[in-house]
Amino acid sequence: MEPSEGLNAFSMPTTTTSSLEPADDDRVMAAAQQIVNSLNTPKEVRENMLSIFSGFDNRLLNISDLISDSDSTGVRFEAAEKVILRWNPDASCHSLRWEDSPDEAAEYLSAIDEILKSVVNMSVRSDNEIMDRAETSLQMAMSRLEDEFRLILIRNSVLLDAERLYGSIRKVSLSFAVNEGEIDEEFESFAQVGSERECFHERGASLGDDLCVDLINADAVIELKEIADRMIRSGYEKECVQAYCNVRRDALNECLLILGVEKLSIEEVQKIEWKSLDEKMKKWIQAVKITVRVLLSGEKRLCDQIFDGSDSIKEICYNETAKGCILQLLNFGEAVSIGKRSSEKLFRILDMYDVLADALLDFKMMVMDEFVCTEAKGVLAELGDAAKGTFMEFENAVKNEASKIPMHNGEIHPLTRYVMNYVTLLVDYNEVLNSLLENDEDEANGLHDEDIELETKTPFAKRLLSLILSLESNLEEKSKLYDDGALRCIFLMNNILYIVQKVKDSELRKLLGDNWVRKRSGQIRQYATSYLRACWIKALHCLKDEGIGSSSNNASKVTLKERFKSFNACFEETYRIQTGWKVPDPQLREELRLSISEKVLPAYRSFFGRITTCSSPCEKKGFIAFESPYRKE
Repeated sequence: MEPSEGLNAFSMPTTTTSSLEPADDDRVMAAAQQIVNSLNTPKEVRENMLSIFSGFDNRLLNISDLISDSDSTGVRFEAAEKVILRWNPDASCHSLRWEDSPDEAAEYLSAIDEILKSVVNMSVRSDNEIMDRAETSLQMAMSRLEDEFRLILIRNSVLLDAERLYGSIRKVSLSFAVNEGEIDEEFESFAQVGSERECFHERGASLGDDLCVDLINADAVIELKEIADRMIRSGYEKECVQAYCNVRRDALNECLLILGVEKLSIEEVQKIEWKSLDEKMKKWIQAVKITVRVLLSGEKRLCDQIFDGSDSIKEICYNETAKGCILQLLNFGEAVSIGKRSSEKLFRILDMYDVLADALLDFKMMVMDEFVCTEAKGVLAELGDAAKGTFMEFENAVKNEASKIPMHNGEIHPLTRYVMNYVTLLVDYNEVLNSLLENDEDEANGLHDEDIELETKTPFAKRLLSLILSLESNLEEKSKLYDDGALRCIFLMNNILYIVQKVKDSELRKLLGDNWVRKRSGQIRQYATSYLRACWIKALHCLKDEGIGSSSNNASKVTLKERFKSFNACFEETYRIQTGWKVPDPQLREELRLSISEKVLPAYRSFFGRITTCSSPCEKKGFIAFESPYRKE
């Protein structure tokens, strides 16, 4: 080969470099750097070699900078590696708690950042030894970060202050005295208060306005975010998510315990007595409200803060953490829905249905996973069926209540008080009951004879009409227990009037309508007329003119005297019997007195006038026994 040819041969690459792609340039640089590094020569020798390389190809002019950067990266890597090893749990100089040494913690995180950066740089240069050391350091660091992440979560969890979240509880009561008469066991499940049995329903406690509660101390959130960021960047997101979910799941379960919700199986719930179950149902209702409005919203906010850089991780952490808490609540709801049905449970079941229906909407908005939403829908449907079934059983219980001892003195029956106070409270659930009874085909049974416009009535209103009609039929049967027809009328008047007053004084009037009220008021007037006829017709018969002549002969005097004796006897007997009868309503009592006066006094005065034509003043005075009580009328 001629010298000139050799020179031409060396100059060929220079001529062809301009046609090479950028990727080829990178490969040339990487190859040159690998050659220099592999020789492991002193710095001066390497610099001479770099000068020779750059003379062969102008693409290698910047290789000195590259090698310089490599040296700097190696120094920084070794420094970072030492920091990681110093914090190694197996090291003799095991470090302090993370939160107690913020400067060392910041140094540790910076060391991880440096190693991650070195890994990226060295992956191009394919330095296997350094890469292995970097992987070992990262594994060691991630193990430490996972432990610290878990400990910070545990130490900084904020205990729930349930009392601060509760508002006032509105308490309404429906009551009757058990010593006023017998009533079936179906209506005997209420708390004893003195000598009376008081039935009451506490509907919900409203939550306070301050609902923004931090579940983790705010200062710790920043540290948790820093740790989570390094674990995710290092490819340890699975370990980070698992640590977070395990700790937060336990924390939410602890919150449920604070709220009074125990972890019970369906069988255990079935065995709880009503008084204890009622308390647990109340706590469950409040726990669902607080879980949705405080715990879940707070948990979502916490996930958003800690895992700010990854939407998928945020969603996984939130769903996995919340799932156990929600399923525990749903398990109790399911147990209640399949339990034994009784009238006192209806209000509490309706409260449970109402709060879960609202919660289901929040579940969907909070991106809960489909399994939880499906389970919630199922339990909601079961609670709805339980509420509807309990209401229907209550109707049947009212219809079939068969106590056989009549109320003393014709007073209001305990069944009437109980049922009317019960349905007055049910009006609060008008909306939810309308939705539950919307497709009920039996709602208008027996109502076609009623003078009301059924097509304008809501499903709940139709069921109320049917329920009250059953009550009235039962009262009609109970009135037949009285031998005295007049007392029977008093009993029906008192009870029907009580029903009408309860309707007029509540939202029931809007549901049942004015026509219904007018019809029942007419019934009361009919009973009043029947009462007057039953108890005063015999006395009034004594005051008729039949059989009394117009002359003043002895026969007429004897007849007059006998008639007055008979009237006086009837009046005295009626007075004696009816003195013990009771009409609790003062207006009805006054109206009956006026009706008696209007019916008896004119007949009495007319008959008394006959005395003046056939008797002397002395004889007349001997006939009269009950004149004076009516003079003031």
